[in-house]
Amino acid sequence: MIEFLVSGGPVMVPIGLASVIALAAFLERLVALRRGRVIPRGLVRSTLELLRQRRWGDALAACRRDDVAVARVLETALLVRGRPRTAIKERLEEVGRREAADLERFSQVLGTVAAVAPLLGLLGTVWGMILTFEVIEAQGVGVVSSLAGGISQALITTMAGLTVAIPTLIATRWVLARADDLVIELEDVALEALDLLCAEAGVPEDGAATGVEA
Repeated sequence: MIEFLVSGGPVMVPIGLASVIALAAFLERLVALRRGRVIPRGLVRSTLELLRQRRWGDALAACRRDDVAVARVLETALLVRGRPRTAIKERLEEVGRREAADLERFSQVLGTVAAVAPLLGLLGTVWGMILTFEVIEAQGVGVVSSLAGGISQALITTMAGLTVAIPTLIATRWVLARADDLVIELEDVALEALDLLCAEAGVPEDGAATGVEA
C-alpha cells in the first residue's frame, strides 16, 4: 500500500495532509456536536423547572455549573430578566448567533478540503501526463512499459483526490445538518425560557415571542 501511494508522486503529500486535517476536524465535531455536550436534557429540565418556581438565583447557579451552549443561552436570559420582552429577545438572538457559529466551527475546513482534494488529484493527473509525454518525446511509443509510470501516477492521484473529497463532502453536510438540528433545539429552549421569564416576572408583552437565531 505504501509503495502504491508513493507511486502517485509528490502531489500525494498534500492530498494526504488534507485527509489528516479533514479527519481531525470531523472527529472533533463528532464529539463536540453530541447532544449531551450542547443541550443536556437534565440541565434543561431542572433549569426550566426552577424558572417556573421563580427561583432565579438557583437557576442562574445551575447554568453556571455547566459550560455548554444551552446553559449560556439560559444564563443570558436570566441576566436580562425584568427587561422588556423585545430587549430579552434581542439579547437571546445575539447569543444564539454566536452559539450557532460555534456549532458550525470547522465546517469551512471540511468544505475547503472537499473542494481542494479533487483539484490536487487533477494536478497529479496533469503532472503524470506531462511525464508520459516527456517519455514519448524521448523514447517514442514503442515501449509501453516506459509509459506506464506516468499514466499510473496520473490515475493514482485522481483516485486519491476523490477518495478524500467524497467522504469529506459527506462529513461537511453531516456537520451542518447536525448543527442546524441543535440550533433548532436551542431556539425551542430559549423560547420556553422567554415565555416563563415574561409570564412569571410580569415583563410587558411588547414584542413577539421568539428564540435564538442561527
